Amino acid sequence: MSFVAIVPARLASTRLPNKPLADIGGKPMVVRTAERALMSGASQVVVATDHADIFAACRAHGIDVKMTRSDHPSGTDRIAEVAAALGLANDAVVVNVQGDEPLIDPALIAATASLVSAQTPMATAAHAIYEAQDLFNPNVVKVVLDKFSRALYFSRATMPWARDAFALDQEVMPDGYQALRHIGLYAYQNQFLQSYPTLPISPLEQIEALEQLRVLWNGIAIAVHVTEQSPVAGVDTLEDLQRVRTFF
Repeated sequence: MSFVAIVPARLASTRLPNKPLADIGGKPMVVRTAERALMSGASQVVVATDHADIFAACRAHGIDVKMTRSDHPSGTDRIAEVAAALGLANDAVVVNVQGDEPLIDPALIAATASLVSAQTPMATAAHAIYEAQDLFNPNVVKVVLDKFSRALYFSRATMPWARDAFALDQEVMPDGYQALRHIGLYAYQNQFLQSYPTLPISPLEQIEALEQLRVLWNGIAIAVHVTEQSPVAGVDTLEDLQRVRTFF
């Protein structure tokens, strides 16, 4: 399936200043991420930024880049601006690849894009949770699915809740129990992407601090690709950056 990957990149970062421009094996992180997106089979990969330094760095490495407004409240709004500027068709598929994912699996990008349709105008990804410490960690976002692999709910809370097993022990995963960790990769049908900024904000979104709950709250389906491979973590801290530099 044909799709366009857009990589939103802002220079501001509370934990790791100038993160998109951090050097990884001689190239800025945002360039490394865009190169991974190019390996996914995307028909076009564009970095979306509001900062001249990121723009210049992408240009210097031959990466397509577009300047955006600086007042976007989220990366989704930023890529919507770029998708509109590209003149994409209403049924075009747009994948939001976070700029701090220099080791993202290209196949995961393609698989998530393939789930977008008129019936499910948004798609994302997840993988199995195997450790109880992840299950009870509020920084690990969980998702539960219906029988059609569409999201029922996303939460920082432990779900589904194994009532009897967890009443006895919350240190181990119960036999036969399955929980899914949400992966922050999103694909959209362009027509829906353009309407996203106009969706009413959900109280659930504000309570959980999870933007994707706005979509479910407004009655829009989200398809979920479940991968058997646990993705390599993105870069949020200096320790993460050092890990990625070691890989390269």
